[in-house]
Amino acid sequence: MGIIFNIGRYTRFIAMVMRKPDKWMIFRRQLEKEMTIIGLESVGIVALLSVFMGAVMCLQTAHQISGWIPVYTIGFTVRQTMILEFSPTLIPVILAGKVGSNIASQLGTMRVTEQIDALEI
Repeated sequence: MGIIFNIGRYTRFIAMVMRKPDKWMIFRRQLEKEMTIIGLESVGIVALLSVFMGAVMCLQTAHQISGWIPVYTIGFTVRQTMILEFSPTLIPVILAGKVGSNIASQLGTMRVTEQIDALEI
């Protein structure tokens, strides 16, 4: 019986989340704010980590291929590897960590300031 009760609560919760917002201007303003916080403020950390990953990859590539391939191909090799291999796989991992911790900290702040308790009433 507990499982059916929890499924019903979850269904009601999803219905409340998916309904049309009451005040569109507040919803739009908050949506833009959240998109800015989550998206645009993540560019710096992604760029910083990408620079360091590229530097390490450049050093490793230069160490591995020195002697049997011309040195001027190191930049091309690192660029191709970063764009084709590392960027599509590591940037989402970095973003997931940053965005997840950001949302968790916002929820923690809301719990401490009792905003979540006010919504449950």
